[in-house]
Amino acid sequence: MEVIFDQALAAKRRERAFRRGDPGAAFLLDIAARELAERLSVVERHFDAAAELHGGTGIAAQLALETGKVGTISRIETSAAFAAAGEITIAPLDDVPLAPASVNLVLSPLSLHLVNDTPGALVRIRRALTPDGLFLAAIPGAGTLSELREILLTAEAEISGGASPRVIPFADVRDVGALLQRAGFALPVVDVESYIVRYESLFPLMRDLRAMGMANPLVGRSRIPVNRAFFFRAAELYAERYSDSDGRIRATFSIIYASGWAPHESQQQPLKPGSAKMRLADALKMPPDHRGSDGR
Repeated sequence: MEVIFDQALAAKRRERAFRRGDPGAAFLLDIAARELAERLSVVERHFDAAAELHGGTGIAAQLALETGKVGTISRIETSAAFAAAGEITIAPLDDVPLAPASVNLVLSPLSLHLVNDTPGALVRIRRALTPDGLFLAAIPGAGTLSELREILLTAEAEISGGASPRVIPFADVRDVGALLQRAGFALPVVDVESYIVRYESLFPLMRDLRAMGMANPLVGRSRIPVNRAFFFRAAELYAERYSDSDGRIRATFSIIYASGWAPHESQQQPLKPGSAKMRLADALKMPPDHRGSDGR
């Protein structure tokens, strides 16, 4: 398994952001939590036992309970710092500390993008679900902070002649669908919503990212400090390339919403090859051979 993220650093930054409690910086998590709750509300099922994986503020768990679709929900987080939002179980970001078939709903709001072994985590989530249990996730996807990624690479290349990764890689929506299937989920569904957030300049955007705990946790990040000239040049480039007529810059956040079910015999199954009861020609109301008499 390739280690991409410094898990200890990612956890430390999330905890620091939670302690600071900047209400404005939680907007992305709030959006994702509301969307997950809305999707849960239309499911014709009641989930007696649920779990929220690394949901930060706990807003996803709270809104899930408010739908009336959930009996009880446990929260899993990286440290006791998050206990201010209710009782929790402590576990690393990569871990899924749930017994097999112990819950029938798992929520993952904006944390799977920091997991080093995503396929393994999804398998453990699927195993934790009872048969016909539901997994719902919100995952930052490809396109998130694409403007910032380009600007930081360009500015660093101009100033130092090289560049290091300063924005983490995000999964493509098709990759997430493939991972759900690989993990053994039935009836996987994935879609993506993009949100454009506008800022006065690069600097408020960077402050928001720190307040969200989204600063760079890559193992391969540069350890060389950058100076003020780097950030001022990046701010200039951002304004030149991604500003609106009023001078405010745009930042894209693309969130992949994913769902999948633990397999159960009651679920709709695809037909086995050769099991069709009607020929295609019959379905189309064509004669067996609809060519002309001369064979053409």
